[in-house]
Parts: sequence; C-alpha cells; structure tokens
Amino acid sequence: MFYIGGKITKKNRMEKAELKIDYTVYRESYPEGYEDLCRAALEVTKNAYCVYSGFAVGAAVLMNNGEVVCGTNQENVAYPSGLCAERTALFYACSAYPKTGIKAIAIAAREHGVEVDENVTPCGACRQVMAEIVQRYKADFDVIMIGKKGTILIKASQLLPFSFVMP
Repeated sequence: MFYIGGKITKKNRMEKAELKIDYTVYRESYPEGYEDLCRAALEVTKNAYCVYSGFAVGAAVLMNNGEVVCGTNQENVAYPSGLCAERTALFYACSAYPKTGIKAIAIAAREHGVEVDENVTPCGACRQVMAEIVQRYKADFDVIMIGKKGTILIKASQLLPFSFVMP
C-alpha cells in the first residue's frame, strides 16, 4: 500500500527520478578569480590542530564584501568534540559578517605535511551547514575542493541535494 495525501492507493506506487550534479574540474590550475583564495586555504592548513589524525584541513571563505576568513580543523581527544575547517571558517564568517553573504569557500588539506592528491570534500555536517547558509542568504556560493591531481568547483546547493530545509 502507498499513502498519498492520506488516501491509500495502489496506483503510481513508484516514480523513477534522476539527479544531475554539475561541477567543473581544473587539472592544472585553480578556478579563475579564486587563485588567492585557494592558496589561502592551502596555507592555513599549517594552523590546523590535528595531532591525532595528522590530516590538516584549511578552509578560506570569500565574503561578498571581499573579505577572506580562514579556518582549520580542530581535533580533540574527546572525539567528536573537534570541528571541521569548513564549519570553523563558515561559522566565523557568518558571525563576523552576519549580513554580508558568502561568494565562495576553498578547501585544502595536507596529510602529515604533504598536500593531498585527491580533492578534499566536505563531510555531511559541513554540507548541511552550507545548505542552510544558501537558504539563509538566499544565494548560492561556490565550493572549491582542492587536490594536487585537480580542483573541483561546484555550487554549495549541489553538495547535499536532500538536505534538511528550513520551513
């Protein structure tokens, strides 16, 4: 049985759908206009507190007013009390510039001091925070995921298509 609007029906019990996600891969460069932001994300990895994993993540947020706010992952022995670089940077950005809005965030990582080959992708919690920021400011923003083998540029709204939504 399938419930639609409170009525039980045997018709239309299934509908197949397809999800398309658009992104751009940059193989030997950073996205145009974001070179400094990407370098800032990689540079700030040096400030990460990652004594347990050795995986240092840096995030650089470009605000709509041109300001750049950075953050790093902060681990804690009482796992999961630490915080990801993306949320560290985004929460600070929204606190310092609550009415400004976000243009982009770049994310980079080093493992035991060496820049990682693969793209650094946000965890589910960070994706949910990004989805809510899109709703909060009623504007999407670019997410730049950096790796030595290539950099991906995608819209924040594309990262978590079935996110929780605000009423």
